[in-house]
Amino acid sequence: MTAMPHNRRTLLKAAAGFAAFPAIARALDIPAKVRTGTIKDVEHIVILMQENRSFDHYFGAMNGVQGFGDRFPIPVAHDRTVFAQPREEDKTRLIAPFALNTARDFRLMRVEGTPHSFKDAQAAWDQGRMDNWPAAKHNHSLGYFTRADMPFQYALADAFTLCDAYFCAMHSGTNPNRVFHWTGKNVGPNGPVIDNGYDDIKADPKSHGGYDWTTYPERLSAADVSWQVYQDMKDNFTDNPLVGFKTYRAADKATGGKLAELANRSVRTRDLDKLKEDVLAGKLPQVSWIVGTAEGSEHPSTSSPAQGADYTAKVLDALTANPEVWAKTVFLINFDENDGYFDHVPPPAPPSLDATGAPLGFAEGADAEYHQGDDKYRNRPYGLGPRVPMYVISPWSKGGYVASEVFDHTSVIRFIEARFGVHEPNISPWRRAVCGDLTSCFDFKTPNDQPFFAGMPQTTELADRARKLGGETKPQAPDALIAPVQEKGPRLRRATPYALGCGISNGQIVLTNNSHAGAAVFHVYDMDNLAAIPRRFTVSAGKAIAMPLKDTVNLWISGPNGFYRRIFGQAAFTGEWGSKGLELRNLTKAPLTVIIRDEAYNAPAQTIALTPQETRIVTIDLTISHNWYDLSLTSDANTLRLSGHIEDGKPSMSNPAAFGPAVLDQA
Repeated sequence: MTAMPHNRRTLLKAAAGFAAFPAIARALDIPAKVRTGTIKDVEHIVILMQENRSFDHYFGAMNGVQGFGDRFPIPVAHDRTVFAQPREEDKTRLIAPFALNTARDFRLMRVEGTPHSFKDAQAAWDQGRMDNWPAAKHNHSLGYFTRADMPFQYALADAFTLCDAYFCAMHSGTNPNRVFHWTGKNVGPNGPVIDNGYDDIKADPKSHGGYDWTTYPERLSAADVSWQVYQDMKDNFTDNPLVGFKTYRAADKATGGKLAELANRSVRTRDLDKLKEDVLAGKLPQVSWIVGTAEGSEHPSTSSPAQGADYTAKVLDALTANPEVWAKTVFLINFDENDGYFDHVPPPAPPSLDATGAPLGFAEGADAEYHQGDDKYRNRPYGLGPRVPMYVISPWSKGGYVASEVFDHTSVIRFIEARFGVHEPNISPWRRAVCGDLTSCFDFKTPNDQPFFAGMPQTTELADRARKLGGETKPQAPDALIAPVQEKGPRLRRATPYALGCGISNGQIVLTNNSHAGAAVFHVYDMDNLAAIPRRFTVSAGKAIAMPLKDTVNLWISGPNGFYRRIFGQAAFTGEWGSKGLELRNLTKAPLTVIIRDEAYNAPAQTIALTPQETRIVTIDLTISHNWYDLSLTSDANTLRLSGHIEDGKPSMSNPAAFGPAVLDQA
């Protein structure tokens, strides 16, 4: 459960906790420098991209996020949910996410990695069905850590802001996702980037000399925005994607001029000691990328959560060494991809195509999002890929919040765009519509009113223990099918832009997006044919999309921000939230009685008698549930299930009913 808030005086008295871990304490204690009360108060953006962890693998057990307590995990075949997966060696036996208990066996801190190439990533996703993950990624891909295993990572989330709807850019490995992160796309001259073939500045496996499109650092240079890559070129785990581009390869060989200057910024050693020097001297650039060491990367096998925590603590120590600089700095920590580790949330994506090439759904501006390579994967959407962790650490993002707006790696570029005004045309219109720009993670107006949290862990002891292990351990999945458990307790929550709906009108199901900004991707699963690829509809802000309605339906529909609808039966009535309450409408020419039951928050049941084709507004008090709702509406054999969150533009609380054991069987 999230620690209790303390004011600054109380916090400073917690001397033992701070002495053990000064970096987070300093970061919490230094107030934001507020001049304008807007994003313009940010003068430095620092980005550390770590390696190969999925969101569920790290935070599925944390309170207040969309984790194992998700009330509506997607359905898969044989009456299962996505949390119950067939084992790789015997598909008749099931496996659920299982804890990597490092207190019982510390060797699990250095857990073995899993396959994470384009092909096996596509196989695990399976165009949204996600029902055979271990066959592509192995049983141990369902292993996960808890608070006891990762005290530093949980402390960061409890102190600042954690994103639980941040997705990697595509279903693939390290370099493709990092290219998205630094350029906004993976397709261009000498692309697409779908593997790690050009992650070494001397490698040229396809004899074309490197990728040949403009990167975002180059655009910053053209706009006179200062930037720097901090790294050790002898130990950066080949995680700097710029080395795969022709411009930087030429810069590496230059002896003077602008190319040599570019090399000094991008492909030369400037390590954490130099970072701290620049911070202390007040010379931190406007934008900085940090490429970590192999040991500090958090990559499975090579590194560990403990070693990654220690490296991150050193970065945070450097950034907070000068309070005047930290008071104007945003520090973003994300992960390039999920390795092969399981995450249960289906990533938003453009629609898959059927055998004739027709889209199974609808999306605008997504032409560049489809693979045009080998036949087996031709026209597969590149992404978004699975969820990965993202921490937003700054004086404007304190308080232990969760942010649930959809983001991906291009969102980092867009945050830099929002602050410094340097546009990146490489980002596709579809990604710009679906993925936010991270600004909703911050309170720029009153940042120093946020609570502080005590109880900070130290990192060196666990890191030393993990380092001494010397090698990796492959965990054995338990024989029994045991549901993973999510911590109980709410979490402060950032506002999201979503105002979504799903109604029935004129013999059609209508998906609506009443948001003022941002598109939303709806997944539609046919419960009577779960072997089919789910349809996906991208609905732009202020728009609606209709799909034909059969005489009898059994549909499972999800969207961002906990949005869920279940439509079963002959659709004799419809119900959806409006500006004044729940709008019920009788679609038949006969009287109808609808029973409304609250399935989670203890609101009293209501019985509503509707005359033929009558529309009625029903008032339901959502105060106690912090605007979360979960209602079943039934009339004879017809059922609607409505669940989600009503946004009012203000911060709120996470879903108070989303905790406990994961749902393994379909309701």
